[in-house]
Amino acid sequence: MSGTWLRGARRTLSGLKPIRVPDAPARAFRDLWPGDATRGQRLLNGELEVAGTVRPLPDDPRAFGPGAGSPTWRAALHGFSWLRDLRALGTDAARMHARDIARAWLEAPGSDPLASTPEVTGARLSAWLGHWDFTAATAEDGFRRAMMTRLASDARILVASLPAEARHRGALVALKGALAAAVALEEEPWLTRCLKLLPAEIDRQILPDGAHVERSPGILLLALQDLIEIRNLLHGAGIEAPPHLAHALDRAAPALRLFRHGDGGLAAFNGTREEAASLLDLVLTQAQARGRAPLILGDAGFQRLQAGRTLVITDCGAPPPKGGAPGPGGLARGADRHHHAGTLSFEMSIGRDRMIVNCGAAPAAEGAWRDAMRATAAHSTLTLADTNSSELTEDGLGRRPENVEAERHEASGAQWLEATHDGWKRGFNALHRRRLYLAESGDDLRGEDLVEGENVPAFTVRFHLHHAVNATLHEDGASVLLRLPSGSAWRLRARGGQVSVEDSVQLFGEPRQTKQVVVAAEAGAGGIQWAIGRVAAGEG
Repeated sequence: MSGTWLRGARRTLSGLKPIRVPDAPARAFRDLWPGDATRGQRLLNGELEVAGTVRPLPDDPRAFGPGAGSPTWRAALHGFSWLRDLRALGTDAARMHARDIARAWLEAPGSDPLASTPEVTGARLSAWLGHWDFTAATAEDGFRRAMMTRLASDARILVASLPAEARHRGALVALKGALAAAVALEEEPWLTRCLKLLPAEIDRQILPDGAHVERSPGILLLALQDLIEIRNLLHGAGIEAPPHLAHALDRAAPALRLFRHGDGGLAAFNGTREEAASLLDLVLTQAQARGRAPLILGDAGFQRLQAGRTLVITDCGAPPPKGGAPGPGGLARGADRHHHAGTLSFEMSIGRDRMIVNCGAAPAAEGAWRDAMRATAAHSTLTLADTNSSELTEDGLGRRPENVEAERHEASGAQWLEATHDGWKRGFNALHRRRLYLAESGDDLRGEDLVEGENVPAFTVRFHLHHAVNATLHEDGASVLLRLPSGSAWRLRARGGQVSVEDSVQLFGEPRQTKQVVVAAEAGAGGIQWAIGRVAAGEG
């Protein structure tokens, strides 16, 4: 264990009386969310999957250290949320395997500094308590005692360390775990401290428009789950929740709906991966918020254009603020920790068929593969001189757009959106301007991408296609026929650059090969105009 937060916690704890360790939690806890039996089976086979990255679990307890994988993968390993995947198997073998992993982990104290950070500690406390009946309730006395002792020790240090230094969801996870431990151990002073900190933390996490500070649909989903768990925890303990909590749920649930495509899944912005529509339905039901999907998230900078059966979701916001130096174990502290260089990218779906997408994310992968998914070229937007619109760093973003502006108009059901960003101001003194027009029928989306500046270098506009879309380059070399799973056909036309169909990859769930339409403009080009229109039956 290391870091300034831990030194401060130890100073706070010095001179305090030894903590009382009960035989079991004072209240019954139950994790609210369904696990994944496929991931559970992988765990039985000795592998842990985290956000699509699969690595073998350490056999030797001494190997639960920094060399086991990326910081994100190790955080998940030490956070124990994978217990719900073993639970989903519903077998005694899964229960015993959960105990075996926990026992090995308990035998390796201090093997990885990351395991003792507030974010990871909070996740572990919530997981141990949420699955206590599955993992420990019927285990032998020695195992239960070891888990309760470590739980009490971790909780005491965590509560003393609050508020966490992280500027991202990790601080909410830490507070949630501390609250759960305070209730489980019946520690009134801990509970008082956590409740005092909760309103300010909620305000830091959830923007006024309901989006999450990390600007990620996937993280917003997780934060919404955190808030639901905190609300239910307090309600079950007979504690009145602060008004901030209900107000945050009322804002966050509708905001999450903005990011849903017709198939019920989330748009792939800023580290978001595929989530089952059934999980989103469950979370929104549990949130008890009835608000409809807004068209604009003004604080986060996302826009939703919708007409007929056509939906377009666009990222028109500036990246979130950067944090300080990485904490123990390499975890980043800023809200930009998983952010992508995808400013002004968009996704498009027709009914339940996704057509234009971003490539997805690999947040738990090693650096090169993770950053390939974060690059501008992995998004459906413009890339200038093969340079990212934001500089990708190990712990977030370096250079990034400072001014991102969007203006929207509507008339007679048609919608116009014009957005700009200055991410290439440094180095190229250039501005990217994207214009979108969606006709009232939804059958015609038109766009224009301009690079404004002197001595404009070559640039490309990419349209990554969902893996279920079939793409055929027309013999005229200026258009591509797109066939959707439903059978409908659309044509993408472009001028101002050379059109080609190239290989791409989609990382929503399992990696999938797919295609992208690339429009390449030469240096000095004025811009690229493009259109995506429905093809009438029989035209092809």
